[in-house]
Amino acid sequence: MDYKDYYKILGLDKSASADDIKKAYRKLARKYHPDISKEKDAAARMAEINEANTVLSDAEKRAAYDAMGSEAQFAQRAGAQGQGGFRPPPDWDQQGFHSNSHGNSAGDADFSDFFSQMFGQGARARRSQSSASSQSGAMPDMRGQDQHASIELDLEDSYKGAMRSLHLRSTVLDEQGMPSYKNKELQVSIPKGVREGQMIRLAGQGNPGLGKGAAGDLLLEVHFRSDPRWWSEGKDVYQRVPLAPWEAELGGPVPFKTLAGELEVTVPAGYRSGRKLRVKGKGLPASVPGDLYLVLDVVFPPAATPEQKQAYAEFAKAFPGFDARSLS
Repeated sequence: MDYKDYYKILGLDKSASADDIKKAYRKLARKYHPDISKEKDAAARMAEINEANTVLSDAEKRAAYDAMGSEAQFAQRAGAQGQGGFRPPPDWDQQGFHSNSHGNSAGDADFSDFFSQMFGQGARARRSQSSASSQSGAMPDMRGQDQHASIELDLEDSYKGAMRSLHLRSTVLDEQGMPSYKNKELQVSIPKGVREGQMIRLAGQGNPGLGKGAAGDLLLEVHFRSDPRWWSEGKDVYQRVPLAPWEAELGGPVPFKTLAGELEVTVPAGYRSGRKLRVKGKGLPASVPGDLYLVLDVVFPPAATPEQKQAYAEFAKAFPGFDARSLS
């Protein structure tokens, strides 16, 4: 039988919430329901959508499906069991998997062979045979599937390293091999120099293995929180540096704070909009550190007092004929 990727059918990833599943199902049902759809394959697509929703909207079925692993792992298990084909673990259907959560009087006849084998009424009839096969060693030891999640950090965490708490919902197997969900908290060590999009691997924190197989790994994809002061591109960091008008035009040494510490750079005289100054080796830590690029912005002080307003008037007199619009 062919493997069914129920997440792909609904256009979701494996971290989707129950609300995500419900919304995806409703959206696709409006598009492919045979009574209203103009798509040629509407009936077939709707059958797939119904089947995917039947499994993923049921917490027990979804836990069992997730524990079964990826398509490649499914194929490997089927191949390891020879011509007899893949068989579910013993007692796979003991949590009510034989029932149809949508009340379909036809049982699992309207669903695919994959569903019938994994969750349908026929699975109960195969239970004792599956148990005997497992006891005889037919069920292979399989490594658990890797689990994917994302973690949001501040750019500062990459400079200093950090410890962060992460709350996840994971799959566990009981003594009979039955899967369920539980919440767990992990303490994650953030290494210095971590970059946007990088994967942090936590060995053994993924989905449980089958038999004596080891658990999979947890892969955390790093994302930095948006900050108007600085951002990264690879291992280079960009930072906005406000300048007073006289600093921008006259130039000279300017002190300022960065994620790499307090620095002082010499600003060339004659400010130009969008100009960048490069500070070598002050980007994200690495064997060859990235660079820090300072994006210069001129900030004009507000004229709050009569003396300050007079200063602006004198400033204007010092530049007769100056037309700012002519520079654009």
